[in-house]
Amino acid sequence: MRMLAEFFPEFAEQLNGLDNLYADKRTIDEKTYQFICFALSIKARSRPCVLKHFKGALEAGATVKELAYILALVMREGADDCWTHDVVGDWKQIMAGDVGCDCAT
Repeated sequence: MRMLAEFFPEFAEQLNGLDNLYADKRTIDEKTYQFICFALSIKARSRPCVLKHFKGALEAGATVKELAYILALVMREGADDCWTHDVVGDWKQIMAGDVGCDCAT
């Protein structure tokens, strides 16, 4: 996203506007939204987004047990379990806020 912001700022601005539209028109609660985004991030193999939505789900009231269930469900449906375990292996650090997602919010 940083490269887009530098070389194609109009696109980055529109993308941020789309995020705002999603938030304004959301018909599901924050925790459900974070669960869906967490699962999609695993499937997309996006480390920053996995971290962002793991933390976001916790902030929305999710438990690590619920996130583990979603992780298991996504793995059952064909995710790369080794890669995912590398990303969320330090879940206690994520809970403590010691891991940044290095992504735009």
